[in-house]
Amino acid sequence: MMSDIRKAKAEEAEQLTNLAIRSEAYWGYDSDYMQSFQSMYAVTESFIHSYPTFVLEKDNLIIGFYSILIEEKGTSLEDLFIDPHYIGQGYGKRLWNHAVEAGKSLGLKEFVIVTSPQAKEFYLKMGAVQTGEVESLVKKGRIIPQFIYKL
Repeated sequence: MMSDIRKAKAEEAEQLTNLAIRSEAYWGYDSDYMQSFQSMYAVTESFIHSYPTFVLEKDNLIIGFYSILIEEKGTSLEDLFIDPHYIGQGYGKRLWNHAVEAGKSLGLKEFVIVTSPQAKEFYLKMGAVQTGEVESLVKKGRIIPQFIYKL
């Protein structure tokens, strides 16, 4: 029952994309939304090469991952997904704590987090502060929460 967090490998891009899709679909979105999500949030090999991306493994199976998007305009926690079978068991918190430490070790000052309304409570519990709402990139007209977390 050991679980470990390690840097993602480029060849795991498709596996991570599929995990993100399963995790997002857990919340019951319709197929149009999920198709748009899939095209916007596909994890590519070049993304894994370009941005810190870490996976959480349990019994040699990837059950979660996160990415930190570092750009000139700011830094965001881009992905934090847990396989639906493992949601609610503390794995999200483990990934979050790892992301915070990784961010600090990279000298980052804060994360911006734009997330689904269903994840709002998780980020509040982790200490992030809601700064407002933004339009979803996945679905026009859908307003979703935005947070900031000071490292």
